[in-house]
Amino acid sequence: MTMRTRSLGTTGPQVSALGLGCMGMSALYGEADRSESVATIHAALEAGVTLLDTGDFYGMGHNELLIGEALRTAPAARREQALVSVKFGALRGPDGSWSGYDGRPAAVKNFAAYSLQRLGVDHIDVYRIARLDPGVPVEETVGAIAELVEAGYVRHIGLSEVGAATVRRAAATAPISDLQIEYSLISRGIEAEILPTTRELGIGVTAYGVLSRGLISGHFTADRQLGAGDFRAMSPRFQGDNLTHNLALVEALRKIAEQKGVTVAQIAIAWVLSRGEDIVPLVGARRRDRLTEALGALDVTLDAADLAAIEQAVPAGAAAGDRCPAAQMAHLEA
Repeated sequence: MTMRTRSLGTTGPQVSALGLGCMGMSALYGEADRSESVATIHAALEAGVTLLDTGDFYGMGHNELLIGEALRTAPAARREQALVSVKFGALRGPDGSWSGYDGRPAAVKNFAAYSLQRLGVDHIDVYRIARLDPGVPVEETVGAIAELVEAGYVRHIGLSEVGAATVRRAAATAPISDLQIEYSLISRGIEAEILPTTRELGIGVTAYGVLSRGLISGHFTADRQLGAGDFRAMSPRFQGDNLTHNLALVEALRKIAEQKGVTVAQIAIAWVLSRGEDIVPLVGARRRDRLTEALGALDVTLDAADLAAIEQAVPAGAAAGDRCPAAQMAHLEA
């Protein structure tokens, strides 16, 4: 495996071809082992992964503290190569409830102050609001991040889960390095307007959900029991007939993967990698074995025949069910 690099847009940094999304180490996908999580981050850095993605609301700060611990205990050379992307703005309650988003300039700087402390760093490499605050113009939120860039607390400005029009407004306010948004074989909504817009403006894409929360990993089974705190227990794509339909797509994909001698997860990640040098997939590995499998996607080459077979097996729009519960879909522009 050779780790390649990609650029987060014309104004962003060079990062590893795959990034590590750390959310599942703290929240939404059931229990995780802290020592294994730290070991997985260390293994990712050792393999050449440079981009670590988190949110200040993942486990109400737990994830940032976890990454801070991993960076603090990593060899100096590996620690220095790490680039941390942070999402902010989601409002949580002590019971774990969600109560909207706050993009006011004063709140932006307040969130950043706490993130710097929890991460144990003097700057955040990419900073972005997790979802647009409908009560605050994006220009004000981005402008506040730009002031943090000017002060040296943030290096690059990102966006998350916004539509093409908002991308344009934000980019007219300050240089935007990349847009983080869900993109996978069964979540291809960005292809119509958003991806052409980011490419026109020289903005990179950080693709999360490349395995659709494990649904197209090849490891999820219909009889799997999900805990009450597991996001997938509420996700439409994991329910009833939707799940049956979607797992049939996975089996069609498995046949192609087996012909190439790779795993379903590897071919799904390789497909996202094939979509362009401006797209950096985030893999949500919580264990070292899953990380190793994901990194194997870097050695998978998909030719025209492979891509055509994948498209036939899992055509655009083939998935059953929305990618998020209705309450969360309401906060998405794409």
